[in-house]
Amino acid sequence: MRDPGNIRAVEDAGADMMGFICWDGSSRYVGATPAYMPRCTKVGVFVNPTLQYISRMARALNLDAIQLHGNETPEFCQQARQRTGLAIIKAFGMSGVADLVMTESYADAADYFLFDTRCKCVGGSGRQFDWDILACYKGKTKFILSGGIGPGDAETLSTWGHPMCIGIDINSRFEDAPALKNVDKVREFISKMRGECHYKEGENTSARGK
Repeated sequence: MRDPGNIRAVEDAGADMMGFICWDGSSRYVGATPAYMPRCTKVGVFVNPTLQYISRMARALNLDAIQLHGNETPEFCQQARQRTGLAIIKAFGMSGVADLVMTESYADAADYFLFDTRCKCVGGSGRQFDWDILACYKGKTKFILSGGIGPGDAETLSTWGHPMCIGIDINSRFEDAPALKNVDKVREFISKMRGECHYKEGENTSARGK
């Protein structure tokens, strides 16, 4: 998210978290603090950053959480959490059950995981991975489901669930342009998810855009 009016409209549509890309390799990069920042949970998305850069952007954007989308080590995740005092979301690319092994060493280093589609780029592929892979995830760290989720996936998601899944990440398939969400699509998706989805963990669902 980047445009002040769009940020406000997506917040009003019911997003619980909102992502701000703090990596200049992305077309959604936030080069300056938007004139309006939401009241919902603000997540800064970083790729192989320095601790100094994380701290600077956390202050500039008044972030609530840090999402690390690169090759950050468990030690780095812990240092980022200690330095900022913010929740850490560590992203992992998924292509098969074997990819879940990577999460084990991060169990104490991240507050949440984000499972995305493995690709040569750094996320943002617009493609989905096989969600059935996650049936093999037995970790205790709660996670967000990501990767090419679109407006038409609400019905499928209503029959899919995992006891550790706390939310759905939506992005490119809800955009009219990079960092500019189609508010009607976002609102309709969130309404369907909250009305139809029944996760085992307290029947709690969340949606976020970035």
